[in-house]
Amino acid sequence: MEAVFLKLLNMSITASWLVLAVIVLRLLLKKAPKSITVVMWGLVGFRLVCPFSFESIFSLIPSAETIPINIIYSDVPTIQSGILALNSTINPIISESLAPNVGDSVNPIQVIIFVASVIWVAGMIAMFLYTAISYLRIHKKVREAVLLKDDVWLCDHISTPFIFGVIYPCIYLPSSMSEQDMEYVIAHEKAHLKRYDYWWKPLGFLLLTVYWFNPVLWIAYLLLCGDIELACDEKVIKDMGVESKKSYLNLL
Repeated sequence: MEAVFLKLLNMSITASWLVLAVIVLRLLLKKAPKSITVVMWGLVGFRLVCPFSFESIFSLIPSAETIPINIIYSDVPTIQSGILALNSTINPIISESLAPNVGDSVNPIQVIIFVASVIWVAGMIAMFLYTAISYLRIHKKVREAVLLKDDVWLCDHISTPFIFGVIYPCIYLPSSMSEQDMEYVIAHEKAHLKRYDYWWKPLGFLLLTVYWFNPVLWIAYLLLCGDIELACDEKVIKDMGVESKKSYLNLL
C-alpha cells in the first residue's frame, strides 16, 4: 500500500506543476475559446491516470519522481524535486531527522508513510461515502418528477436545474421556473449533453476522490467546472441573435 501511495503522490506532484501551467495559460488566453482550456485540463487528468512519464510532454516539469519509491529503505532519505534550492533546504532536514538509527527496529520514514497511506485510504472511503449519499439524496428528490418533454423533467423539490444520470442522463428543472427561462436553460443543459459534460465532471471528481490530499487539484477541479460551464455557454450563444444573447446572459 505504501508503494502505491508514493506512486500516486509523485503523480500528484507532477500534475500540480501542470495545473500551475494551465492556470498561467488561462490568463494568457483569456479571449480564446474556453473549450481549449477544457482540453488543457485533460492533460492534467491524463497525468493523474497515466503511471508513466513522457519526456516530450512533461519535459518542463522539474521532476517526475520527487519522492523516490525506495526512500522507505534508504539509509539517507532524500527527495529529488528537480529544484536545487529546494533540495538543498529540505534534504538535510529529512536526512538528519528521519534517517534510521543502527539497531532500531522501526524506520521513522516508513512509519510516517504507512500512517499517511492509511489516512489516504480513509479519505478515499469518506469521499466515496459522500458521493453515494449525495446521489441517493438527489435520487430521492427527483423520483417524483413529472416528464415535460423528451428527457426534460420538472421537479418540485429542487431549486436549480441540472443533469442527473451518466448512462441515461436527464435534464431536471425546478417546477417554479418560467417558460421563457426554461427555453434558455434547456438549451444550456442540452449543450452539456452534446459535449458529454455529464461524463467529464464525474470523472474529474473520481480523480479528486483518489487525490483528495492535494489542495492544488481541488483548485483545478473548481476551475475545470467553471471552464466547462463557460464553454457550454459559448456553444449555446454561438448561433443566437443579439436579443437572444442578451436574454440568455441576463438569465445567467
